[in-house]
Amino acid sequence: MPETINVLFLAAEADPFIKVGGLGDVSGALPRAIRALTPEITGETKLDLRLVLPMHSAVRADPLRPLAVFPLKRGDSEVQVEVFESVLDGMPVYFISGDPIRNSGSVYSLKAELDAEKYLFFSLAAVELPRQIGWDVDVLHANDWHTALAAYVNLTRRWEEGTRRVASMLTLHNLPFMGPDISELLKLYGIPLAQTDLPEWARVLPLPLGLWAADVITPVSPGYGEEILGEEFGCGLYDFLATRRSSLHGILNGIDMASYNPTDDAALESPFSRLTLADRAPNKSALQTRLGLPINADVPLLAMVTRMDVQKGVDIAIKALASFKKRDFQLVILGTGDPVLEESARALQASHPDHIRIETRFDAQLARQIYAGADLFLMPSRYEPCGLSQMIAMRYGCVPLVRATGGLRDTVTPDAGFLFEKATPLAFSNALRKALKRFPDREAWTNMQLAGMAKDFSWVNSAKQYFELYQSLVLENRPNPVS
Repeated sequence: MPETINVLFLAAEADPFIKVGGLGDVSGALPRAIRALTPEITGETKLDLRLVLPMHSAVRADPLRPLAVFPLKRGDSEVQVEVFESVLDGMPVYFISGDPIRNSGSVYSLKAELDAEKYLFFSLAAVELPRQIGWDVDVLHANDWHTALAAYVNLTRRWEEGTRRVASMLTLHNLPFMGPDISELLKLYGIPLAQTDLPEWARVLPLPLGLWAADVITPVSPGYGEEILGEEFGCGLYDFLATRRSSLHGILNGIDMASYNPTDDAALESPFSRLTLADRAPNKSALQTRLGLPINADVPLLAMVTRMDVQKGVDIAIKALASFKKRDFQLVILGTGDPVLEESARALQASHPDHIRIETRFDAQLARQIYAGADLFLMPSRYEPCGLSQMIAMRYGCVPLVRATGGLRDTVTPDAGFLFEKATPLAFSNALRKALKRFPDREAWTNMQLAGMAKDFSWVNSAKQYFELYQSLVLENRPNPVS
């Protein structure tokens, strides 16, 4: 085993530089967690992991220093790549710029085809970057469709040019988002379209090409890794993914346990811990006051902090909650998204203004107050590759009620929450009735809260598994001759 493993971690976004969604949380936290692994875990092997991001116009990074400029062939001409460098907690962070990135107005477009050249250009430049700066990378670690082509380009370049063997890993955050047809762009940039065993429709899409080329595929939970092998969640790729089963390694995402810490969260009315759970009560009354709900500790307060999307099962929850004849609970939903779902939620509030509040906005402080003050956290997702909200809820003593899918099934156990199988209003309603029946039993409810708060969702657990995969990839790749 080499003394040092060099890893280039590619992502479309990463906190604190640029964050749009959950990928930004993961890409901001996971690389630092891997670099922070102690010698007790890594042994004699050292790890040099560096992050590379597109230089989006909204990126916040100071200071930045110019690092490199090099060309990429584009048709009969060239397009210049500009690379800048910053540092985050001792980790080198590279930002790639160039016309295809500068000409894009946002991190993600509503039309994926508008992002096609930007992310192909970024992936090509990231693969070339180590050679330009004299750094022999051992593993390219890509994330989702935006950077999946790095794995594909890495493989085809090795075949075409006999370049140094570099392993590739692709972390799969959301299979349905596969990217647009990039066949013409591949031709434009001189990248061959390989013969693959993918379904014909998938042979020109970034994510499937990356899944085909990657040495290892890491779905963001073990449960999701199993689900994508079946028809319901496999998005038409389940037969192909079955051929890659030995390369699939589901690794659960984590949360920032220091940031999400109820003992010192400045957003809370009353800090608390597992040992001082009684101190949680003022947070419920403060939340009820802020929302204009009657202050009543004995009424269960239900909550959702979510993107308003059918994937999240918001429609399932609204239909089920509207059907309850006896509404002996309060409800708050915080989130934005689909205008139709937002309107349905507002209609639910209008019909029951005495005990339902809908907040259609982004409010990070209110979200934390909801986690710390609500009694039951609702996540009726149709699918959930990992999910972070249920982990945060448990960390804050809010008992989750979730659909048993993907990362929700992996993280919510019956001693700490409630699960239901079918993505229907009836199944959700039955689970909710069970939870509402349990709530008055204070001892039983407290035990569920304590069980959830005792769970360790820290990033170090995930980081250790990724490090072990890096080790295995290097061990497999280095002894082999260049192919």
